[in-house]
Amino acid sequence: MDLDWPAIGMDLDAQGHAVLPGFLTADACDALVAGYDMADRYRSRVVMERHGFGRGEYKYFSYPLPPLVKDLRQSIYPHLAPIADRWNETMGLDLRYPALHADFIRQCHDAGQTRPTPLLLRYQAGDYNCLHQDLYGALAFPLQIAVLLSQPGADFTGGEFVLTEQRPRQQSRPTVVSLQKGDAVVFAVHHRPVQGTRGPYRVNLRHGVSRLRAGHRHTLGIIFHDAQ
Repeated sequence: MDLDWPAIGMDLDAQGHAVLPGFLTADACDALVAGYDMADRYRSRVVMERHGFGRGEYKYFSYPLPPLVKDLRQSIYPHLAPIADRWNETMGLDLRYPALHADFIRQCHDAGQTRPTPLLLRYQAGDYNCLHQDLYGALAFPLQIAVLLSQPGADFTGGEFVLTEQRPRQQSRPTVVSLQKGDAVVFAVHHRPVQGTRGPYRVNLRHGVSRLRAGHRHTLGIIFHDAQ
């Protein structure tokens, strides 16, 4: 996949997220959506309203992951690991990440985090996803990806992807990320460094989806750490 990783890194440093236009083809998006009801692909289904997460539902893939999801997880991770290392160094954190995703997953499994976390989310009119962080254990990779599989204006209206930053001694800052079908956004899972007048400081991030006004919306989530 031919992506401008230096530019992506600069966007992540500047704003905590970066948009990847045309990350998946329309056919790849449609194939993932069509597979949502194939029960043997998934380890669990979560109805958000039952847990106070919002409204809508999502399903976690089981191992072995679908080839496309596995390939994306393995091919994107090596480009993000140096950014994650640099962020940790800036924030004074000792944790560093191996160059290959398979080695990082081995660390997750050694720590008791053995359940796969890539997922598909499905929303319909009235559904939304509360602001949250995808932390599934003590070991968490600090970046993740969401891919919009549906077309705004044609498949659904509303349902914007939202990020918020909680800055020390300041009000939270919201950002609405505009995506088209097949676009992806890579963003901070938990926190990121920001350069201030007195040096770098840490901000916390959360993400969610605003209420759908009409239609259906599907999203692929690629999380690089596994869950307990």
